[in-house]
Amino acid sequence: MLNIPSQSFPAPRSQQRAASGGRSKVPLKQGRSLMDWIRLTKSGKDLTGLKGRLIEVTEEELKKHNKKDDCWICIRGFVYNVSPYMEYHPGGEDELMKAAGSDGTDLFDQVHRWVNYESMLKECLVGRMAVKPAVPKGMLPKSQVPNALAKEGPVSPSYDWFQTDSLVTIVIYTKQKDVNLDSVRVDHQYDSFRAETIIKDYSYLIHIELSHAIQEDFSVRVVANVGKIEIVLKKKENTSWECLGHPLENHNSLMPKKDRGLYYRKCQLISKEDATHDTKLFCLMLPPSTHLQVPVGQHVYLKLTIAGTEIVKPYTPVSASLLSEFKEPVIPNNKYIYFLIKIYPAGLFTPELDHLQIGDFVSVSNPEGNFKISQFQELEDLFLLAAGTGFTPMVKILNYALTNISSLRKVKLMFFNKTEDDIIWRSQLEKLAFKDKRFDVEFVLSKPTSEWNGKKGHISLDLLSEFLKRSLDKSKVLICICGPMPFTEQGMRMLHDLNFSKDEIHGFTA
Repeated sequence: MLNIPSQSFPAPRSQQRAASGGRSKVPLKQGRSLMDWIRLTKSGKDLTGLKGRLIEVTEEELKKHNKKDDCWICIRGFVYNVSPYMEYHPGGEDELMKAAGSDGTDLFDQVHRWVNYESMLKECLVGRMAVKPAVPKGMLPKSQVPNALAKEGPVSPSYDWFQTDSLVTIVIYTKQKDVNLDSVRVDHQYDSFRAETIIKDYSYLIHIELSHAIQEDFSVRVVANVGKIEIVLKKKENTSWECLGHPLENHNSLMPKKDRGLYYRKCQLISKEDATHDTKLFCLMLPPSTHLQVPVGQHVYLKLTIAGTEIVKPYTPVSASLLSEFKEPVIPNNKYIYFLIKIYPAGLFTPELDHLQIGDFVSVSNPEGNFKISQFQELEDLFLLAAGTGFTPMVKILNYALTNISSLRKVKLMFFNKTEDDIIWRSQLEKLAFKDKRFDVEFVLSKPTSEWNGKKGHISLDLLSEFLKRSLDKSKVLICICGPMPFTEQGMRMLHDLNFSKDEIHGFTA
């Protein structure tokens, strides 16, 4: 029997605001929006051409369907007829045709692992790839060679547990020294206990159905110098446990982080307030049975069900404020996540998000991204280039840099917007510049009023060459850039033209 893939998981891997590189969107014809596609999938029209049948597809059969009007693509073992979707694809038909008649999993993962293709293409599902014949004995594929992972990745972690009358402590031995509280994500739902630890580019998972009930709240401690993580659970009843519980899917597994499916938990909307005329600050509260800290420079995915289809969008959390007196509460620690989100009235996702009432729930994924705190080591000059809501990753970077980097001489932000009304947190930025003499901000407007006395125009070599001046001739520099794709791509080309090295530039690309 063929099993249709679950719709609750987006596919495994993402690049949004996480790596240099990306893709350009192609203008869609009228009537070819995401909402139009959702309407088509609900219309009852046969989008596979198979009249509702599901089939097993051989490699030979898949190869035959490689034209625009007859295009099948395999993603993670499932084959979809994407011909009806061609005109609705934001990346254009050519991008889809790169995988026509073949396995497009790697290409899909490189561009947008966060897209929930199972839900989007459910009505296009042709069937499952036929199972290949067994490999002859002695011819084990490289991917299955024992200890291959150990040679390429970190030493596999291990775990143990012990108990007192009232507590159960799970101890994870990572065998690494660079772990901290944002390296581990813990979720307890019903009887399922899940603890994922990020070790470099790998993910170690403990996934157990606990043998007894526990209370909602728990604590997480890290002993960084030995790489030990302790998760302390409170028993509901003071009875002795004979075992921790029963293993669930992928328990005690170590795998590349990109291959681990995204995990979501439901977070409650606590508040939303205007930041500008079209941008709002949303505050979400994590469940009491979750430990999650989003590392600086990383993003999460918000998921809503719209017209019966799961829609997923990436956003970078921010601090509650740039100013210390307004920072998030210390108690309860890290229970809140803040987002600065621009509302697009003609969009699909953000109006739905804006219509949520206080107390409603939004699904939030585990963090992703490739920004590393180690890039701050011995940093002397930090330059930030942001356009519009590309400001969001800069918020935590600013807070972290000014608070934790002792070698830092200066931080400069060049913030590009259309008008003065579009500048997010202008007052806070100006107060921060007054309060901390290491920080300076310059606003650049492309459509200013006649009263504007500041810089005007778009990103240019002249603006950047004047702005990017080192405090010393050979000072260690990091330049972070984020904004709409054309802004980021153009800016990164200019930075290379100004002879900044790849190691000195980090692009958060959409």
